[in-house]
Amino acid sequence: MRRRTLLAGLTGAALLPAAPAPAAEAFHPRRVLHVHPGDSVQAAVDTVDGPGRTIVVHPGTYREVVNIPAEKEELTIRGASRDPRAAVIVYDNANGTPKPDGSGTHGTAGSATFTSAAPGLTVHGLTLANDWLRADHPDITGTQAVAAYVTGDRSHFENVRLLAHQDTLFADTTALDAFDRQYYRHCHIEGDVDFVFGRARAVFDGCRFHTLQRDVTFTPKGMVFAPSTARANPYGFLALRSRITSGAEDAAYKIARPWVPSYETTAWPSLVVRDTWIDPGIDAAAPYTNMRDAYPWQTMRFRERANSGPGAEISVPENRPQLTAEEAALHTPRTYLGNWRPYDRRP
Repeated sequence: MRRRTLLAGLTGAALLPAAPAPAAEAFHPRRVLHVHPGDSVQAAVDTVDGPGRTIVVHPGTYREVVNIPAEKEELTIRGASRDPRAAVIVYDNANGTPKPDGSGTHGTAGSATFTSAAPGLTVHGLTLANDWLRADHPDITGTQAVAAYVTGDRSHFENVRLLAHQDTLFADTTALDAFDRQYYRHCHIEGDVDFVFGRARAVFDGCRFHTLQRDVTFTPKGMVFAPSTARANPYGFLALRSRITSGAEDAAYKIARPWVPSYETTAWPSLVVRDTWIDPGIDAAAPYTNMRDAYPWQTMRFRERANSGPGAEISVPENRPQLTAEEAALHTPRTYLGNWRPYDRRP
């Protein structure tokens, strides 16, 4: 799948290099900043001088890396159009891509097109993409290429498209012992290998997860989720009222595998998928697999409830652990997010 295919139909605007924003003094006193093609989203972020600011991104394709540091609290970044395909932030770094300064490679987190550690972030009506392709770089073995790396507590993404191949959305936390919360509503997330992964307490409400076709002979071709939840955290990833669709052949993908990182071997991955339609691209008979034999998926906190579709058929019950009705009451947006209730408001 070539880069032009990944971004096909997202916007009619030409690819534009990142450019400086207007002078800082033009932005400094304003609570709403506007970014147009030819401007830089990062320059607008740098100009933000207090909480509660909004950056409006006008239709166009912005080829740049955007990094939102922790001090940019309560920031909103939204597309000017109702269509998230109209404004696209995209870049093409990978784990194994050399850094420009010669200090090594980017690493997985460092490959992200969009990074945020800011608490209270809201992103609405945009596309965030990483269009790096394995086929174009056969010499690079670190093929993870992240679209968004998010760690801040109370991070809210709505009507956002997240596009990449391997490791599209890194939903993580600010520290190993932090239970940072994230909420994704009506988002489209696509990729091929472990493309929703990390340690966050994250709710995916009414989202679409789409697996991509891969030109490989082996199966599984990939997994949708790879949570790495801390053992002390009672909640990891929750997907509800969502859809899992596939561009690959039947049974080519798994729902999940557990990720126990070498830097946090006590992790106890947690994933609940409930009230979700699953198409035949998911292996219904064996929807989970191991990442390492030392951490079998059967020992993890993987559960389902009331899913439907051909990929949700329970033909081998021991391979599809189900929540009881009593357990299901503990796996809701309210229990995962506590006193933060983004599902009660619109951004």
